[in-house]
Amino acid sequence: MKRMFVLGVLLAVGTLSLAVTASQQPPAGGAAQANAPKVVEVEKLRDNLFMLKGGGGNTAVFVGSTGIVVVDTKNPGWGQPILDEIKKISPKPITTIINTHTHGDHVSGNVEFPASVEVIVQENTKKNMEEMKGATGIAQNGPPTNIFKENNGRGMPKKTFKDKMTVGSGNDRIDLYYFGRGHTNGDAWVVFPALRLMHAGDIFSGKNLPLLDANNGGSGLHIGDTLAKAADSVKNIDTIITGHSTTMTVNDLKEYAQFNRDFLADVSAAKKAGKSVDDVANSWKIPAKYAGYAAAAPARLKANVQVVFDEVK
Repeated sequence: MKRMFVLGVLLAVGTLSLAVTASQQPPAGGAAQANAPKVVEVEKLRDNLFMLKGGGGNTAVFVGSTGIVVVDTKNPGWGQPILDEIKKISPKPITTIINTHTHGDHVSGNVEFPASVEVIVQENTKKNMEEMKGATGIAQNGPPTNIFKENNGRGMPKKTFKDKMTVGSGNDRIDLYYFGRGHTNGDAWVVFPALRLMHAGDIFSGKNLPLLDANNGGSGLHIGDTLAKAADSVKNIDTIITGHSTTMTVNDLKEYAQFNRDFLADVSAAKKAGKSVDDVANSWKIPAKYAGYAAAAPARLKANVQVVFDEVK
């Protein structure tokens, strides 16, 4: 069951659909975007776990016995809308933020949470968040900014893990895993064992061509194997929260692993045959067997082909 909450002032009821559309777009930095109503869609996935959509990556809100854990905090300016919705869900205090990776549409809201909230990330993600480099294949409007430096370090992680960490116990237990490079070099998988649910972040953003962010350690050579390892290693999962799409299943994750392995094989074979990056980018199509996958945007496709060309010797 879904509940729509509109945060901000709507001039008329008829503007609701336009507001929803606007909130899903990447921030342009202009005044119109900054003043647009911030719309958060709240979907109840379990009695004590909710998915918040809009304003960036999908956010998970887990209500534990004594406090609340938040996974990912969206774009700049969306931390307070998340906090507003959490107040409607539960009066319990927010104790922890877990960020799945470094990108601004998943971590920027951190700075709007109370300074007492503990932030946890994979160790490579902490290093990436210290620099906040622009992502490979994403056009930058001017030099990248670092929201954490702008806020005197507020929202930066103070706790990290390498391969695995467990937070809490019993029904409150959360397992954090790192299975290798993919979208970045610090993609955390957040597992709620008692709920049979996992948040994958953008290493599984949806059924589409992934963003291979080589600037932050991403890898076209390894992403397929990393996805397959996650699918095989984490047991008893019924639901996966993707980075930007609907919830999916482990079978969807296994298929996505093969999709990325196939992309690697196609691009590697093309390079071996003497084709250029442009040759591949202008000719590659999503195989027909992957029905329902979003068409590859030309810029994303070319950037990913270049990443694979750079990695494959």
